[in-house]
Amino acid sequence: MLQGLRIIEIEGLGPAPFAAMMLADLGADVICVHRRGGADAGLLPSNPIIDRGKRSITLDLKSATDVETLLQLIESADGLIEGFRPGVMERLGLGPSDCHARNPGLIYGRMTGWGQDSPLSQTAGHDLNYIALSGALWYDGLPDAPPLSPPTLVGDIGGGALYLVAGMLAAVLARDRRQAGADPRGCVVDAAIYDGSAHMMNLLMTLQQAGHFGAARGQNLLDGPHWSRCYTCADGGHISVQCLEPQFYAEFLRQLGLQEDPAFTRQHDKTLWPVLAARLAGIFVMQTRDHWAGLFFGSDACVAPVLSPSEASNHPMNQRGTWVMGGTGLQAAPAPRFSGQANWTAPPSPTRGQHTGEILDELNQKQR
Repeated sequence: MLQGLRIIEIEGLGPAPFAAMMLADLGADVICVHRRGGADAGLLPSNPIIDRGKRSITLDLKSATDVETLLQLIESADGLIEGFRPGVMERLGLGPSDCHARNPGLIYGRMTGWGQDSPLSQTAGHDLNYIALSGALWYDGLPDAPPLSPPTLVGDIGGGALYLVAGMLAAVLARDRRQAGADPRGCVVDAAIYDGSAHMMNLLMTLQQAGHFGAARGQNLLDGPHWSRCYTCADGGHISVQCLEPQFYAEFLRQLGLQEDPAFTRQHDKTLWPVLAARLAGIFVMQTRDHWAGLFFGSDACVAPVLSPSEASNHPMNQRGTWVMGGTGLQAAPAPRFSGQANWTAPPSPTRGQHTGEILDELNQKQR
């Protein structure tokens, strides 16, 4: 889909390389600039999944010669992605003004936690901190436990990387439309995890507008009911239940033989939620996770087992090829899918600097 689009990625951690991977998955030529002699603090393998489909060049961005090489690469790029604290790229001579001087149409993508200009812009933070302060963490978890969110998914990936990708593609589209009128200007995309994770709350804010969500956790449409939580099974596995609509709730009760129970028929009576949750906990713990998964499979009761990624890869749903085994291990295939798209196989992840010679040769040919 994005063949012909070139993105320069400055090596980083977390959401920025994930965003670059997503663009590579969509067909863009992504060149990752790895630090020469650099390391990743031991957090990642030598060929991480999030580098799949990219090309790698090693440069020393404290070297004037290598900075000039990078600027020459930027001259023919559509976009750049960086994830440093505000001001770092400017100090390297690679800020937006430096890059736009060489390529006015460049889309300059900036990925941070707190944004380029905020009271906390120079402060360290991680996924959990950003979504805590943005309000996105508030409704996670049950009322008798601290909020808990799936690591990296709500902040780094959802509120960060995906918003950066959307912003980059929107900016490319706008630039190309302007170029048709001989205006080649690019722009800076300021993607802050704090902003994106807050923006993701707008569906819940719509429910709050309708009176279904309030200030207290555990008293709302999706975070407190007995029909919207996970339960422990006899083997220590877990089963998820979220049968919101009345017809799905009725099917859930029918499957469990509870359709005539007067307490369970009062689906939205908040005073009964803790009591009915305890009763369901006592029911689900009597059988294994797979027993319940088999009972509810294919029904409209909105019940599903909680699977690990490896278990998900062996589930019948994976006929879609969502989970694949590549050279770097189990990984998820690109999403979304497009009509006419060929079957996907996982491309290799480069070793650091693997394509340095190749990329420099291409650059030299352009300079001739």
